Amino acid sequence: MGDRTMKRTLISLTFLMLVLALAAISQTKSHKHLVVIELNSPGPDAWQQLMGNIANIKTAFAPDDVQIEVVCLGKGLSLLLKSNSVYEERLKTFASQGVVLAACQNSMRLRHVVTEDLFPFAAQVDSGVAEVIRKQEAGWSYVKAGE
Repeated sequence: MGDRTMKRTLISLTFLMLVLALAAISQTKSHKHLVVIELNSPGPDAWQQLMGNIANIKTAFAPDDVQIEVVCLGKGLSLLLKSNSVYEERLKTFASQGVVLAACQNSMRLRHVVTEDLFPFAAQVDSGVAEVIRKQEAGWSYVKAGE
């Protein structure tokens, strides 16, 4: 194989690899904005504020450009209890839109809450505080909801 043929082959292979890499990147769905919201407050005022924050964030950033995780710990855990049926439909709608509503398992143990007590769409994390830290270390923006 001559020098000229080798150069053309290398250029062609390089171009092909570049095209494949760009195609792979364009297929990867990433979120421009990553937001973790901590809820450690009880009651309707805090919960209304949280839901307003979620709605405002989703409006400000197109739904495809934002990923939101709400971490409910301590007194905020009560938002995700099935007994809190007043907010179930709104929370279910947020969950169906990709908002992660996570219950802290440490708070669950301390408050004697079991998985069956939570809404079925609720996720769980080992530690609410640790989850918030992990998200911040991964570059997520932090918002505190409630008092």
